Amino acid sequence: MKAVELIAAIERLAPPAAAAVWDVSGVQVASRRERVSRLAVLLDPTLPALSAAVSDGADFILAHHPLALHPRFPDAPGEFTDILALLLGGGIWLYSAHTSLDANPEGPAQWLAQDLALTDLRLLEPFPDGRHGFGFAGLLPSPLAWVDFRDLLRRLLRQPRWRSCGARPETVRSVACCPGAGEQLISAARAAGAEVFITGDVKYHAALEASGRPPHVLDVGHFRLEEEMMSRLAARLQEDLSLTVAFYPGQDPFTFS
Repeated sequence: MKAVELIAAIERLAPPAAAAVWDVSGVQVASRRERVSRLAVLLDPTLPALSAAVSDGADFILAHHPLALHPRFPDAPGEFTDILALLLGGGIWLYSAHTSLDANPEGPAQWLAQDLALTDLRLLEPFPDGRHGFGFAGLLPSPLAWVDFRDLLRRLLRQPRWRSCGARPETVRSVACCPGAGEQLISAARAAGAEVFITGDVKYHAALEASGRPPHVLDVGHFRLEEEMMSRLAARLQEDLSLTVAFYPGQDPFTFS
């Protein structure tokens, strides 16, 4: 298919107008290649991930995180210049659907809401257009004891442990979530009546402020929620598009020891 058609398909799920003002969602590396046949989807545009995709014949790569959040010169040898050499030398597109994807409630950013069967969904940080925004809150089909909700979440995230802060409820009915880094939405989750808020990258002072009161904040890490989001985005694009789509799993830089 044409590269411009693929970009249009991506932007229907990740509208550029919904991206945060500080973000650089969109084309990261352009190509003169007008037609593409193999799309690689991944979370982080690292050199190992991009190299694997290129070795498999990908001619268009869709990443969640941008190659760089700020303009920079390729003025020193290293991974950044190696990535540029790989992509530019092969005539390969690189596109980032970052906060443009996060802010679309009709995209895969709300995959956990679907798996938890949440109802009465609403955005935690709605945009003025009323259609886009960051984070979500909703209700479980019925209340669950904390241990049952914890075990359910462990299965869905395929993750046995996480950091937590805030008052832990005896039962859970109202759940909020912000994939990636969402500590700035703790107060919005509280205002929404959430008993549990699931996110990543919670810093010390935010945790300290959350201590002793709801919601119970689960810092499951930046990686887990967004890795699954991109996997589901790849599956959706494979259904919708007339080209080969492959998802390339990433690696959480944090480990439990």
